[in-house]
Formats: sequence, C-alpha cells, structure tokens
Amino acid sequence: MRPDMVTSVIRHEVETGKEREYETWLQRIIPVAASFPGHRGVDVIPPPSGSQTYTIAIRFDALACAQAWFASEERKALVDEVESLLKQSEEVNTVTGLEFWFEHPKGPKRPRPVKQFLLTLSVIYPLTVLVPPIVHFFTGGVPVLLLPLVHRLIVAAIIVGLMTYVIMPRYTRLVARWLYR
Repeated sequence: MRPDMVTSVIRHEVETGKEREYETWLQRIIPVAASFPGHRGVDVIPPPSGSQTYTIAIRFDALACAQAWFASEERKALVDEVESLLKQSEEVNTVTGLEFWFEHPKGPKRPRPVKQFLLTLSVIYPLTVLVPPIVHFFTGGVPVLLLPLVHRLIVAAIIVGLMTYVIMPRYTRLVARWLYR
C-alpha cells in the first residue's frame, strides 16, 4: 500500500551573510524539483528571528517519486553547489501521510498519538461545523455547486487546505510545549 502523500522536511542552516546567495539557489532548485513526476508542491519556511535555519517541506504523491528526486543527478549537483553556504550538511526527514503536521522544529521528536488525535480533532471538528454553511452561503446562487458531491468536495478541499497551510503549522507551534512533552 502506498501513502497518499509523502513529505520530506529539509533543514538548511545557512552561514551568516550567505542568506541572499542561498535564497537565489532556492529559486533555482524549486522549479527543478517541480519538474519531477509526482511533485505536489514545496513550502519554504524562512528562519525565525535569531536563527539561520531554513525549513523546506517538499511533497510527492508517492514514496518512490520522493526517492527518485532525492537520488537524482540534478538534485545532487544542486546540493553540491549549496554546501559552501551551509554551516553543516542538510538534514532530511521524510514522513508519510499527515505526520508532517507534527514535525518538531528541532529534530525527530514525535508527539504521542493521542495528542496528535486530540489536536487534529480540536481543529477538524470546528471546521466541519463552520465551513459547510459558509460554503453554502457563497455558492447558494450556483445550482451545480449545491449538488451534494460537488458541495462536499468544495468543503473538503477548503478544510484540507486550511488544515495544511493555515491552521496546523501555527497551531502546533502554539501548543508545542504540551504537544512534545
């Protein structure tokens, strides 16, 4: 059985004063990665104040696709180029499914499954209550969008998008002390 999504979290600690060169390099490697089969997107999280560590989350639709990218000659050449800008070699951690929501910012520490469940439920439940009527309000004038399967698809897409890109990255940071204890 293949996972629906594979996320690789890459951390690069950039030498002080080399940030501009590093960001130029990022602009070159991102489209190369995007050209690989199964690529589903990439997010670059700049370092927080006082840090030099960039976090890159790159998603693929299957583990084999992620492995093909990481083993590719194109990636190897680009990583060789960036090595001189980094304080140490890159750190790569690949996770499947929704585990990437619970990536600890300082390493491989994972929260207990019950905490992952409670945190996810505390976000999913309110979204499943609030999003459907809001979507209905904005799509009420378009009959095709009110068809049950279409309406549910729109609701699901909005909830997954909010969870992945807006809520969970911030929420896990907010409750990190409890989550990783």
